[in-house]
Amino acid sequence: MRRHTRGFTLMEVMVAVAITALMGTVVAMAFQTGLTAKETVEVDADRYRQVRVAMNRMGREIGSAFVSDRYDTTRFRDQNDRPTNFVGKRDRLLFTTFAHQRLYTDVKESDQAIVEYFVEAAADRQANGRLDLKRRVNANIDERMEEGGHVDVLFEGVKELEFAYWDSDKKEWDDEWDTRRSERKTILPTRVRVTVVAVDETGKEARYVTQARIMLNTELPRY
Repeated sequence: MRRHTRGFTLMEVMVAVAITALMGTVVAMAFQTGLTAKETVEVDADRYRQVRVAMNRMGREIGSAFVSDRYDTTRFRDQNDRPTNFVGKRDRLLFTTFAHQRLYTDVKESDQAIVEYFVEAAADRQANGRLDLKRRVNANIDERMEEGGHVDVLFEGVKELEFAYWDSDKKEWDDEWDTRRSERKTILPTRVRVTVVAVDETGKEARYVTQARIMLNTELPRY
């Protein structure tokens, strides 16, 4: 008996090609979606890591803040200009700390330093008005606190930086704390609350809050 072999019709081939193309499109879209989600998660994780590192550093340095009555009175005759103070405002903090780390051997530095936190426009002209959380540190506390040192960027893309200072006597948070004033010359806040509002590339805001407990909240006396 003679067999007649029958092939695919043009319509069947077109339907098969269309189904294959559709399946390929679905797989490609799923792969692209997964890749985009992976990149987003990695960017968010890296940004969160940067914030965590910055907040941990701030907490460690603020927790080691101190003021001392041991200084050269012939050089710093004005009490307000003594080399160790704690000058805290709502959006800025300047203080002396015992948390300084020496990065090089045989350098003339100790564990004491002047540290200042503030928010300022990025130095890069291509940053398009971006604000950064910056840290100024000066390892020489024999100079005026407002001068000297070098500035580093702790975190990029900050919308707001806010400090609050716990008054253990009044049992409330204050917006300012200045040891250059006579009523607070010898005491520091027992806690400092730090709030950072960060903005990512899409304009999404995230609020991060931490607290630092100051161990030496009374003035180191002169002996």
